[in-house]
Amino acid sequence: MRLLAISDLHLGSPTNRDALDALGSYPEDWLIVAGDVAESFGRIGEGFAALCRRFARVIWVPGNHELWSLPGEDGGLRGAERYAGLVELARSHGVLTPEDPPPLWDGPGGPVRIVPIFTLYDYSFAPDGMTPEQVVAWAAEADIHPVDEVLLHPDPHTSRVEWCRERLALTERRLAVLAPDIPLVLVSHWPLHEELVRIPRVPRFAPWCGTCATRTWPQRFGALACVYGHLHVRGRRWLDGIRFEEVSLGYPRQWQPALGLAPYLRQILPMLPEAGDP
Repeated sequence: MRLLAISDLHLGSPTNRDALDALGSYPEDWLIVAGDVAESFGRIGEGFAALCRRFARVIWVPGNHELWSLPGEDGGLRGAERYAGLVELARSHGVLTPEDPPPLWDGPGGPVRIVPIFTLYDYSFAPDGMTPEQVVAWAAEADIHPVDEVLLHPDPHTSRVEWCRERLALTERRLAVLAPDIPLVLVSHWPLHEELVRIPRVPRFAPWCGTCATRTWPQRFGALACVYGHLHVRGRRWLDGIRFEEVSLGYPRQWQPALGLAPYLRQILPMLPEAGDP
C-alpha cells in the first residue's frame, strides 16, 4: 500500500493519453493528482475515470489548465463557476477535491492527513513593488506571455489576485481546525514557497507560480511533506526540514514516453530515500 503522486498529465497530448491507457492497475495504492489533467471537461472526466479504475483512491487539486475557459467548450463556464463544475465532475467519479474533508492515510508512513488545497497565485513571486500590470509587461520583455492572462478568468471576482486572496483565507481557516497531532501532506498545483521556483529557461514566468502568502504554511500547520506540480521540473527539495516533491509529468518532450507512465508515479509514502536527503 503506497501513496503515489503525479501532476501535469496534459491529456490533450495523444502521447500522454496513450501512456495513461497503457498504465497498469494499482488496486491497493492511493494517487494524488496535483493538477493539469487536461483542459476540457470531457477530457478531464476521461482522465478521472481512467485513474479511478486503476487506484484505490484518487485525490485531485485543480491546475491552471483545468481552469482555462476555452471558446465554445464546457458551456462557457468561467472562474469560480468553472471551479465548482470541476469539483462536481471530480465527485461524480469518486475523486476527492479541496472542497471535501481531507482523508486520513493510515498506511505505511502514516497516519497523515492528505490535504488538497486550491490557492491560485497573486504575482507576489515577481520583483517587489510591481503591480500585476507591470508584471505582465515585465514578463513580455522576455517574450513570456502566459495563456492564463487570456483564458483563466476570475469571475465573479475582479481579478485573479482577489480570487487568490479569497482562496487563501478559506484554506487557512480549514487548515487551522485540523487536529494538530496528525501531520499533513499538503497538495497544491502551485508551489507553496518561492524558493521552489527554479525555472532558469523562463525565470520571468515565476509570478504565475504561486503566492508568498503560503510560504509559512508547511511549518505552521505541521506538514510532513508537500506535493506540487506546475513547473515541469520533477524532483525533491527540502526547506526547513520539510520535504517538497515536484511530481509533474509534462509534455512528451519533457519525459520519456518509451518508458511508460509508471516510472513517473512519485512515491510519497512510505518515503524512498534519495541522494541529498538530510
